[in-house]
Amino acid sequence: MTSIRHVGIVVSDMDVSLAFYRDLIGLRDAPIAMETGSFLDGLLGMTDARVATAKLAGENGPAVLELLCFGSPAATPATPLNAIGPTHIALTVTNLDRLYDRIVAAGYKFNAAPRISPDGGAKVAFCRDPDGTYLELVEIQEKT
Repeated sequence: MTSIRHVGIVVSDMDVSLAFYRDLIGLRDAPIAMETGSFLDGLLGMTDARVATAKLAGENGPAVLELLCFGSPAATPATPLNAIGPTHIALTVTNLDRLYDRIVAAGYKFNAAPRISPDGGAKVAFCRDPDGTYLELVEIQEKT
C-alpha cells in the first residue's frame, strides 16, 4: 500500500453538499462527472447505477474526498458514530474557531464547541454535513 487515495461520501443533493464542503469547509473541487454503465455496475454490484461524482481536495494532501450523488439506486441514511465500519471523516483545518462560527451561522450543528484534546496537541470538534455524515474537524496545536 502506498497511500490513501480517497474517501467517498454519498450525498442527497450535490449542490448543497458542494456549498458545504467547498464554500464552508474550504475544499477545492473538480468538475462534476456523471458515471453509468456496465463498468460501474460491476464495480458497485448494482444494476443501472447512475451517480454524479465530485472530487474535492485540501491544500496539502494527496487524498481526495469524493462526493457521490446517486440518481439510482436510491441512497440510504447516514451511519451513526457508534456503528461498525466507517463512521466519520477527519479533516485538518486552520482556525477551527472561525470555521466553527461560519458553519454554525450557516445553520449546521456541532456535538460541542471546539475543545483542546487532553494531550494539548489538537483542537477538535464534530459536526454533521447536510446529509448527517459526521466530520471531525482538527486544528493542530503548537506545543510550547
